[in-house]
This record gives sequence, structure tokens and C-alpha cells, in this order.
Amino acid sequence: MAENLLRALSQVRSRLVDPEPLVRAVASGRQKGAAPRWRRVELRYVDLKAGRHLQVTAYDETQAHPSNPPVGAHDGRGTARAAVDDLLDEPFGNWHVETTAETLQLRVTKKGALLHITERTSPVEADRGHDRDKDRLLPEDDPLFRALGLADAEGRLKPSRRDKYRQVEEFLRLLDTAVTEAVDKGQLRTPTPEDPLRVADLGCGNAYLTFAAERYLAGTRGLPVHLVGVDVKEQSREHNEKVARELGLDAEFVAGTIGGVELERAPEVVLALHACDTATDDALARAVQWEASLVLAAPCCHHDVAAQLRRTPTPAPYAMLTRHGILRERLADTLTDALRATLMRLQGYRVDVVQFVESKHTPRNTLLRATRTGAPVKGGSLRRDYDDLVEAWGIHPKLAELLDA
Repeated sequence: MAENLLRALSQVRSRLVDPEPLVRAVASGRQKGAAPRWRRVELRYVDLKAGRHLQVTAYDETQAHPSNPPVGAHDGRGTARAAVDDLLDEPFGNWHVETTAETLQLRVTKKGALLHITERTSPVEADRGHDRDKDRLLPEDDPLFRALGLADAEGRLKPSRRDKYRQVEEFLRLLDTAVTEAVDKGQLRTPTPEDPLRVADLGCGNAYLTFAAERYLAGTRGLPVHLVGVDVKEQSREHNEKVARELGLDAEFVAGTIGGVELERAPEVVLALHACDTATDDALARAVQWEASLVLAAPCCHHDVAAQLRRTPTPAPYAMLTRHGILRERLADTLTDALRATLMRLQGYRVDVVQFVESKHTPRNTLLRATRTGAPVKGGSLRRDYDDLVEAWGIHPKLAELLDA
């Protein structure tokens, strides 16, 4: 093991075994030529009736394996320190460690260890609660929710707004995982105060998720972030800028169309959440144009392909799939997002399609998570499969038109 890697792991260990400042830590990825036992491990300290314990959640390919070794006075087997040492012996390729005062990022490459430590702009408190229902990325009494009208003046969440709060929480968990993994794999740079992470939310509306993303990434994660929200309505821009000023957030808003907006610097992370119909295609196309490192898009309605399916003959033997309107709409949903994912892969993105909590206004709960690799899929089989599919169904995806693909 390289000496610089040993020194870097020693720095990681010093933070993992100190129960007071540790907020959370994540180990993931693999080193060249070796694979760890677990796909991903998450760590944080919790206070139980029996005292403070290290909560370790290890993930294999199918499930989570939790354990809670105690913080002991000795380094005997079964204690928190022993659990930390066992994990540090595993050939993980990435360690992401957050404390109350700093963020440490370790990435292991074939050339050695790359260690980056960033001080938080403001200190945070570590949550030691063991109750998973209370393990919130943003607490209900955060000033953000009062400013957005989700909570009352005393910070109590309004019963009628709990669905929106749940949507915010689920989105932040997806965003947290996506950003962490992209940074761990070197697909997204580690931002600095001089050059913050550039995030754009396209079709942001009243910017619930825009503000939550900035609040969490900057306030909780301690990442320098500059966020731009884009919406066609001037009224939305004025409202959102007022809220940003009240909360002291580093966010700006632009009135304009997704396809026509011009930003001073290209964003590295693009969000498009429940953008209607082909607005999602506009957002994906702009992300490709900007060469965005990470894209999170939760499509809403899929009218464009649904309308095309009504106008074109259904290929044999699939007529039963389009005979009934509700089935045709569901098929349009699946076709649209499958073709979007394929087109993004052809543009050099790794794409995952995951479940996202539904919004109040639509039953759609799919999210496309795309990470730029810079290398389009090799071979022509994917392109042939795509061409065969659109030709068989007689459809012309909007995203293909925008990408000239």
C-alpha cells in the first residue's frame, strides 16, 4: 500500500473515530484490482439508551445490513473503533467524511491517494437521533419552510403541506447520493469558495426544490454552491428572488424559456423536476449542450408521444397495448423515458432510472439520473435498437429532434 494512501487513511480514521464532530461518512467504489465486501457503507454516531454507538449501514447489491457497535473505552472487537478499522482495511475507492467543521474527500487512483479537505463556511450540528423518522436532511422547522409557506410562524409543518415536504426530503436524498457518487468517481469536481458548484434548475416554478437543494448542499453539506433558477414566468422570478434575499441564499433567478436562456457560465448540475411534456426534453438537451456533469430530471406528463401513438398504426402484435386509452398513456410514459435514457447514453451519459416520490399534481414518480462520462456507448447495437424501436412505432421523440440525433 502506497505511503501517501496510508497517511490519507490515517486522516480519515482520525475523523471517523471521534464521536463528537462526525456528522456522517460514506465509503463507496473500489480500488483498481480489488473489490470491497460492500458496495457502499454509511456511518454516523447515534445516542441509544445504552449510550453512544456507531451506526453502520452496509449495502450489498440487494439489501442493507445495519449494525450499531458501541463506543467503547478499549479497542476490543465489536467496538466502534474496531468497526472503523475493519472498513478502512477494505479496498474502497472513495471516502466522503463530513464533520461539524469540515468536509474530507479521499479518492484512490492508480497513482495514489487524492485527499481534499474543505472547511465549512459555517459550522453544523450532528444529529444523534436513532429514530429514522426523525432523520431528516432538512428539519421541519428550517426557516426555508416558513419562507415557502410549508410551515407556520412557529416552524410547525402545515398538515396540508406534508406531501410537499416529503417530496423535498426524497429529492434531497437522491441529490445527496448522486452528488456524492459523482464526486467520489471524479465525474464532478470538488467545489471551492472561489469556484462554487454551479447548479441550474430549469422550469423551477416557485423553487421549492431549488431552495432546498441550495440549503442542503451549502448549509448541511458545506459545499460552496451557486444556484440559478429558470422559469418562463416573470412573477416567479420576482417571488423567488425575494425569498432568496430573505433567507440569505446564493441563488439567482432568470425569466426565460429553457431552450432560450443564456447563462453566464454553463452549469455543472442540471435539475428539471416535473417539467411538463417536452419541457423535460428541452432541459435534457440544454444539459447535453452545456456538457453538464450531472442531470436529475423527473418528467411530468408525456403528451407528445401519447399523441403520436394515437395517430400512427400500432405495430403487430401490440395492438392490445394501445386499444385502451389508459394503457396507451402508460405505454407512452414508458416509451418516452426509455428513449430519453437511450439518447442520453448515446450522448455519453451513464443513465439510471429510479423511483421518485410523486408530486401533488401528477402520479408520475420516475427520475432520470444521468452522469456524464464523456464517452458515448461503443458499438452500434444501441443505436440500431433505438432506430428499430422508433421506426416500428412510427414516433419521433422531441429530444432526438433537439439533439439532432
